[in-house]
Amino acid sequence: MAINPAAVGHETEPHESSWTSKDALLYALGVGAGAVDPVGAELEFTTENSRDVTQRALPTMAVVLGAGSSSPLAPLGDVNFALMVHGEQGITLHKPLPVEATVRSTTRIAEIFDKGKAALVVLETKAIDTSDDQPMFTNRSSLFFRGEGGWGGDSGPSGSVAIPDRAPDLAVSATTRADQALLYRLNGDRNPLHSDPSFAEMAGFDKPILHGLCTYGFTGRLLLSAACGGNPDVFAGMEARFSSPVMPGEQLDVRIWHEPDVTYFRTSVGDRTVIDNGILHIRQA
Repeated sequence: MAINPAAVGHETEPHESSWTSKDALLYALGVGAGAVDPVGAELEFTTENSRDVTQRALPTMAVVLGAGSSSPLAPLGDVNFALMVHGEQGITLHKPLPVEATVRSTTRIAEIFDKGKAALVVLETKAIDTSDDQPMFTNRSSLFFRGEGGWGGDSGPSGSVAIPDRAPDLAVSATTRADQALLYRLNGDRNPLHSDPSFAEMAGFDKPILHGLCTYGFTGRLLLSAACGGNPDVFAGMEARFSSPVMPGEQLDVRIWHEPDVTYFRTSVGDRTVIDNGILHIRQA
């Protein structure tokens, strides 16, 4: 066991980063906006100069924003990053995401849990809008480091979500493009697992797989349309667990359950669940 459990609480120095209208457009295209109907309802996410249309940013774009120049994981010690798996992702939008802004962000190792055969590391990134010093968004990522557990530490909560055992209230679908990973990688994640066939083969895949956060973005875009009336102002956040990889070109089916105080969702490819334990947070308009 090489991981350093004492790394909990380590926080990076504040880091300023910016994005532009072009970045917001590229992200929207990367998660499928406009693919079915280029001149339809998603013009506000895919264009900046359409008549009588004001550009908006997709809420899930927060997952590619706010990263610092130094790795927040360095204090973990001598761990094998090749055995790291992105387990869960959550975002909280403290206010609607603008199409261009500058944020000051810090990333903290919030928790490290001992899962026996693996260590679960939870990172929390908080981004502050430099224009008014108010919180803009918070990202929370759970990373599994296989082979790093077993030191006798706290195993943490189970994290299971009780999705209703009944037919969904809504079901929506979208098909990813064969070149979806090549487009999405332009948002910053250049991991060759998603583009290089030889690298993907070494990792045990027949071909490059889609980024998990691209599947997450597709899911968020469908939730925005189906459960939030297409209004980013009421999309307050979402959290979910990654269950299985997606291959570019596959169809994503999102099922949605509305309960009095919470909205649940699950994303599948055929009979295979790819995103589970989904919770959508809706802000009152």
